[in-house]
Amino acid sequence: MILSTASPLLGPAGGVLLASVAALLYAAAAAPLSALRRFSVAALVGAWLLHLVLLVVDIGGIGQPIPGTRLGFAPVLSMTVWLVIAVHTVESRLVPLPSIRLMLGVAGASAVLLTLAFPGELRPMSSKLAPVHFALGVGSYALFGAAVVHATLLDRAERSLRGGAAARLVAPGSAGEADGALGMPLLQLERLTFRFVEVGFVVLTATLLLGWWTTTSQSQWHWDHKTVFSLMAWAVFAALIVGRRWQGWRGRRATRWLYAGTALLLLAYVGSRFVLEVLLPRPA
Repeated sequence: MILSTASPLLGPAGGVLLASVAALLYAAAAAPLSALRRFSVAALVGAWLLHLVLLVVDIGGIGQPIPGTRLGFAPVLSMTVWLVIAVHTVESRLVPLPSIRLMLGVAGASAVLLTLAFPGELRPMSSKLAPVHFALGVGSYALFGAAVVHATLLDRAERSLRGGAAARLVAPGSAGEADGALGMPLLQLERLTFRFVEVGFVVLTATLLLGWWTTTSQSQWHWDHKTVFSLMAWAVFAALIVGRRWQGWRGRRATRWLYAGTALLLLAYVGSRFVLEVLLPRPA
């Protein structure tokens, strides 16, 4: 299954070529080679722009006889990764975080190639509010994805402290040096991480309420894996926010809750679609 073969606008060869170039640029941005470091930012931005073309043309169904969008597990992951890189692109203008670039480059290349192999089905929108519901859902994925990326930096800093760097961090003048390695002060990084969590929680709540309202108004509400895992993820994030606000959760305790909620959220849609598309594919 090749994504670009389904796109009349790009054509089979054009889609594969575009995806390949985007994946190579993402790989160049993630490469640890010193000769490529000065070009890593440009490579990441170039891959991000090509990725956008693939999302708009191929996943968006431009040129298809039936209007719709691709709602498979790989396209949703691809859009999520693209939005996380978009957040990083804006954020890097204010505070550089070079240590994230490797992570994003690998994720971007993987997302592009995965979507190339598993394009998903082109499906029409079931209602006028379906695009809004879909956009909110992907947006919540991206916000929690950005929170996870920043949380990994927090965990890395904590491991360095536990590994014997505490004396250097508390010594006069050394904290700034340690913070500079991460790209921003640790407290600012922590606040930013959980700001993503809070905004993502608001967007996820809006997604669930809109989904509940549209399905109940059409008498289509039913309990399935997506609903159960989504509500479980919502409950975990709610507990994390309450625990942080009123119990002072910080460090690894807080990030573990974040990772657990994000995993449940991935299982809600991406996981269920993965099972249907890859493990239990319908006969042609």
